[in-house]
Amino acid sequence: MKLFSTPPLSQVAQPAAQSQPRPKAAAPKAGPGAGGAPGGPRVVPVGRLAQGGRWRVEAMRALSEPCLLWFSRGQGRITLGGVTRGYGPNNVIFIPAGVMHGFEVGPQTHGQALFLGRDSDLVLPHAAHHLRIRDAVAQGEINVLFEAIQREIEGGRPASDRALRNQLGLLSVWLERQIEAHAGEAIPTNAARRLVSRYSALVERDFRSGAGVGELARELGVTPTHLTRACREACGKSALELLQERRLYEARRMLRDTPVPVKEIAKELGYTSPAYFTRVFHARTGSTPRAFRRSG
Repeated sequence: MKLFSTPPLSQVAQPAAQSQPRPKAAAPKAGPGAGGAPGGPRVVPVGRLAQGGRWRVEAMRALSEPCLLWFSRGQGRITLGGVTRGYGPNNVIFIPAGVMHGFEVGPQTHGQALFLGRDSDLVLPHAAHHLRIRDAVAQGEINVLFEAIQREIEGGRPASDRALRNQLGLLSVWLERQIEAHAGEAIPTNAARRLVSRYSALVERDFRSGAGVGELARELGVTPTHLTRACREACGKSALELLQERRLYEARRMLRDTPVPVKEIAKELGYTSPAYFTRVFHARTGSTPRAFRRSG
């Protein structure tokens, strides 16, 4: 089942000719499994992704590498490219690099996340996909593939690098076949989902620039009111909430995973002053940036 997901940023409408170009933001520095400086492929239990705070998986963010989620138990909601739907047991979700997303992880949630590395040369989909794997044979196949990939990642055996490449290739073939098998189950798209998908791409591109909802809405050719209405229909959140979540995820990540001073974080994320950043951060998290950093 293909979700209507964020298009490549090169396909997003560019600002009108009279608009001034925004300054380019510095590349993000992220922690393990959070979209920054990823190494080679690695498998991480889904529950471990939330270590250090559920915000690490539930807040809107994007990875700089493709990721495959395999949920074997539990249920919750996942937002991909601004569209929210439920997930349950035997669901596989492919998330391309750069697609904004967030998902719930509860105590009964079990599964694995395969991070494929920033420089992966695998043949992978360009769009996000959410597949409900009902066939027992296909369920067994992906479990075996994850086990084999994990075994080769751990290394120590002759030709483990070559074996890992081959296992990952088999996984990409499995995913391609499942997408084809579920082609008839695609969620019908509508104007609201298309708009929110484009908005999510703009948020991911510009969340460091200080641009507000009004500016992004103008770039999309709609009013902020219409954009917020579409966001609430697609994912249950306002346009401002999506933008704030993305900025505050990055703020929390930088506070926990880097030594960058608070005033520099505020500047890098486009806040008008450190004081304003502190007020927004406290209002959304219940903690000041410095207290949040100390608590980590």
